Amino acid sequence: MSVAADRFRRFLLPGLAFKAVVIGGGYATGRELAEFFLPFGPWGGVAAMAFAMLIWSLVAAATFAVAFRTGARDYRHFFETLLGRGWFVFEIAYAVFVVLILAVFGAAAGAIAHATLGLPTMVGTIALMVAIMGCVAFGNAGVERSFMALSVLLYATYAIFLVLSLTGVGSEIERAFASAPPPAGEWPLGGLTYAGYNIIGAVMILPVTRHFRSRRDAITAGLVAGPLAMLPALLFFVSMVAFLPDIADAVLPSDYILGRLGLPAFNLVFQLMIFAALLESGIGAVHAVNERIDKTREVAMTPPMRVALAFAILFPCMLVADRVGLVDLVASGYRALAWVIIAVYVLPLFAYVAWRRVKRTPVPAPEAT
Repeated sequence: MSVAADRFRRFLLPGLAFKAVVIGGGYATGRELAEFFLPFGPWGGVAAMAFAMLIWSLVAAATFAVAFRTGARDYRHFFETLLGRGWFVFEIAYAVFVVLILAVFGAAAGAIAHATLGLPTMVGTIALMVAIMGCVAFGNAGVERSFMALSVLLYATYAIFLVLSLTGVGSEIERAFASAPPPAGEWPLGGLTYAGYNIIGAVMILPVTRHFRSRRDAITAGLVAGPLAMLPALLFFVSMVAFLPDIADAVLPSDYILGRLGLPAFNLVFQLMIFAALLESGIGAVHAVNERIDKTREVAMTPPMRVALAFAILFPCMLVADRVGLVDLVASGYRALAWVIIAVYVLPLFAYVAWRRVKRTPVPAPEAT
């Protein structure tokens, strides 16, 4: 392996994996950006995004460092370190989280297939299921290749999106920032809340941290993860401010902007990118469960076993949960779920880090009398 490839896997790959979970499960269409950042105006929104990015970086760095020290490469072993016998509390929260996001991903993939190709929604949902099963079948190697390849498509699409926006409505963007007041109000709360919704991604992608060689690698990769995950959001947000205030109420801000720019061809590319983002996030969610079972049961999972387990997860979540009303039930408690994850993950994590630092601090010897 070349030096560049080795450094890529140690320092950038975990951040790209974290980005994959955050975008597909969150802001791919721009709807979450409109909800959490636009209310604070152009500069307030940027400040809130910077704050959320800082939280992501700090939590990811602490998570990766603890995982490296303890050798945890799956969430079950990680939470045995943090919570002891209470590790199952996170497992329950994670199970609820997975049911919700996979159900949403399945519905979104169906909607994309219907809107762009005129296909039945079931076709899009099944296509996403098959793609996820294919990517997780070959374990960490297959998942890492998927994250790397899909990241190129994702970053390139957002970069082109920004260029097209600057070309079409660059003067409106400039005017919006020039006339906006400095950050004020509750923008820190907006950044904190948004960071809390997505920070679970840092522990979902622990399997791809297997390339770390030192604590320094872990901390560096964690600090880089925040900017890698927030950069596409910032590019999108800059384009959004040109269409304030109307875009704040748009159900799909990406469709709204592309429609106003008159770019139907690029809309197909953007829909493909959203599908890729859903695929990335779905891979992360399912692979985390595969690795949890692989490491806990100490049974080397073969590709057929991984595909079978993926199907057992995806089928009820994407094709059954919504039809029996489970998704509505879970979604009604989604905000509470975010705070539960902060309580059982983020707070114990920093308490553990602080305890370790105190334990390592040498006690000064008493002075001789």
